[in-house]
Amino acid sequence: MVVEVGYAQAWDLEACAPWRPMSAEEARERDAAGLSYVVVYREPGRKAPLEVRLVSWRDHYVGLWVYDAQGRRTCNLDMRLLDDPSRLLRRYSVDWHYTGPEMAEFAKACPRVTVDLFPDGRGRRTEERRGQDGGSSTTSPAFRDDERWMDRPAFGEWPLLSAQVHGLLEAPAFEPAAVAEPGDVAAPATCWRPPRPAQPGPINELFRPGVRVTDGYHPEMTVVEPCRVGTLRVPSGLLAVSGPDIDHGDGPHITVPVPPGEYVLDEARVRFSYHCEWRDAEVTTTEPTAVRLLVSETPAATWEMALGPDDDPRLFIEQQTAGFHTDGATGCFADTGAWERLIALFERGLIQGEPDLDGYEGIDDGSLFMQHTWDEASGGELMAFATTGDGTYPVWVGRSEAGEVVGVVVLVEGMPELLPERDGTPTDAAV
Repeated sequence: MVVEVGYAQAWDLEACAPWRPMSAEEARERDAAGLSYVVVYREPGRKAPLEVRLVSWRDHYVGLWVYDAQGRRTCNLDMRLLDDPSRLLRRYSVDWHYTGPEMAEFAKACPRVTVDLFPDGRGRRTEERRGQDGGSSTTSPAFRDDERWMDRPAFGEWPLLSAQVHGLLEAPAFEPAAVAEPGDVAAPATCWRPPRPAQPGPINELFRPGVRVTDGYHPEMTVVEPCRVGTLRVPSGLLAVSGPDIDHGDGPHITVPVPPGEYVLDEARVRFSYHCEWRDAEVTTTEPTAVRLLVSETPAATWEMALGPDDDPRLFIEQQTAGFHTDGATGCFADTGAWERLIALFERGLIQGEPDLDGYEGIDDGSLFMQHTWDEASGGELMAFATTGDGTYPVWVGRSEAGEVVGVVVLVEGMPELLPERDGTPTDAAV
């Protein structure tokens, strides 16, 4: 079987077509420079490609889409280049098993299998036999080393990775595809790109009164003045942001260096109206959206997701988050230098309920902050706050133009969407 091999700068997922085709020589140069490019494998006379491979070595990434004869994507394989330059980790894959030619691409009812693999041998296989709404089963896959890792081929020596899927029993004969003129059209927004972790959104706007937002459920919400809750002393110069419900000895999930000092804790809030069925009336209420430790009054120029000691950005898939985990719907800001003593006081006061405990107090001021502990010896403090549920919560670190930390924020729910200003102009969405 003959397979044509073409190269391009990108792949338009919606049009199922390459963007800015290029020669093999130009693709080789981009490969050596670590720049992204795609490789398209086609069978002559077949409208849909057999597979499309995207390479971006600077992102430690090689991706693969496999297509069926109807032009539907049947497999997404995500491979990562880590410390060993000679092999690739099969980091993540999704296989869709369409039940017939009439089933739409990625239909909710389509059975699928998702596999998550990590370099330390951990993994997870999730099977959804009846699609997204039909339940799932999760197991730990027992993959051999050669199933978890793939030797990295040299440029131009990649095999057709989907050969077995397409029923090819023998290695195909590769021929170069004709190179069309690239044209001057800008890259469509639907072009495939390497995966990106979750982005912060316009966090600054959550603390700017008058900004209009929506959470998708309430059509209009207005940001009100942040509510100052108290202060936190961090004499060690290392802020801990973590779930307080963790095993002793593990330390906090996230730490952020800050100048030693005492910092304001505040809460971002929005006000909105809704129809209360119980009262049969329009009701106005205020709810929190985020908590913040304010290091400086200087506005944040950028926001970045804080990483824990075991977080490797090279392994992040699309929209993945890192942060602290909680099984008790609780997070906290604390001084890392007194972490163990502060957590011990938290447990003795809240969980064991010791009366008149020095170094512990409950907070009942209507804010998200619920418990306060302090270490007399060091002066370090802990302030625990409620989240909207269990799970992992990203920690966003705001930095000034000079790169200094100016604030640390935890969103208690997802990031609301900005609405236009009253005069119709878009809201100035800070980074």
